[in-house]
This record gives sequence, C-alpha cells and structure tokens, in this order.
Amino acid sequence: MTDATRRSRRSPGPGERKLDAERSRHLLLDAALQEFSAKGYAGARVQDIADRAGVNKQLINYYFGGKEGLYHAIGRRWLEREAEINDPALPLDAVVVRYLRNTLDDTLGTRLDIWRGLTEDDGELPPIEREDLSDLERRQAAGELAGDLDPAAVMLAMMAMVAAPVAMPLAVRRVFGLDPSSPEFQERYAEQLRRIVRHLAGPAAD
Repeated sequence: MTDATRRSRRSPGPGERKLDAERSRHLLLDAALQEFSAKGYAGARVQDIADRAGVNKQLINYYFGGKEGLYHAIGRRWLEREAEINDPALPLDAVVVRYLRNTLDDTLGTRLDIWRGLTEDDGELPPIEREDLSDLERRQAAGELAGDLDPAAVMLAMMAMVAAPVAMPLAVRRVFGLDPSSPEFQERYAEQLRRIVRHLAGPAAD
C-alpha cells in the first residue's frame, strides 16, 4: 500500500469531524425550514427533510433529538439573526426597515409563520415563547412611541406590515399596481414604513 493510499484512507481528524458536523447541521436546518414553510410542521416528514439535505435521517435525532428539536433549532437560529437586525442604537423606523429587508430577502420564515397561523392547531405544535416587548417599552419611555400606545399592539402591527408583501402578494398588486418582488415596490414600501413608524411617536416628534 502506498503512502498516498494510506493518507486517503485515514480517519478524519477532530477539526474535520467538527466541520462536517457543522455542515450537516446547517444543511438540515436549511432543509427543514424549506419543508416546514412549504408543508407546515405537521405535514413535513423527517425523511423528506433528510433527503433535501442529502444526509441520513438518523442525524436529525443525533443532532436535534427529532423533528420537534429541529423546529426549535430553527427558532433559535432566527433569534441569533434577529439580534443582528434589532440594533437598539438605531431608531425604530430603521430597525423596522431592516426587518422588512430581511423578510424580502428570505421569505421562508414568514411563510412558516403563515402556515402556523392559518392551517395548524397550536396544540399539535412545539410551544413558542412570548414576544419580548422590553425594547419597545424602552423606546416608548425615550419618546419614540406615543405614551397612549400599547407596545404589544404596536409590535403586532409592525409584524403585520413587515410580513404583508409575503403574506398578501395579490393585495400588493391590487393596491400598489406593482409586483412585491420588484425593486420599485420594495423601495417605495420601505420608505413609507419609515414614515409610518416615525408618526407613532405622536405630534411632538421631530
């Protein structure tokens, strides 16, 4: 046996195994988000997720503890991404537009929320945590929101505005006369969201 053959048959080192595991986890998370957003939690099959990722379905149990663990892992990955989007140093209108840009660039998370809200029973799904309103409450105390507004209602309204181009593409075409994926609509809508959010501070806002 030649040295080259021995090298080709050697076991992967710890660093290579770690990279391979991270790659497999990443592939599974991407595949799961695509399957869940297309079929909902109940309709997505573990085998289909594994096939889409190109890995053995046993890895779902190994890395995530099963389908529910994979679903929660998608949620944790979103929270990591959200921490980058929701910069407390930025004004609220800029933060909302950053959420909008993220939604328009990657629609799968919003599509998954739509599935969950319209077609599935919450009793059959992994529980979700209540939304943290502390940042909006801080912003309200600083004058970015009028004092008579309920931060929970503001949060829900902003979520709806951000999701609208994905959730209601036909309405976008009827109302704006533009395709929601067009740069013209996206720039116009982003600017209007900025203005709407600025008005939430009330007439005393600069």
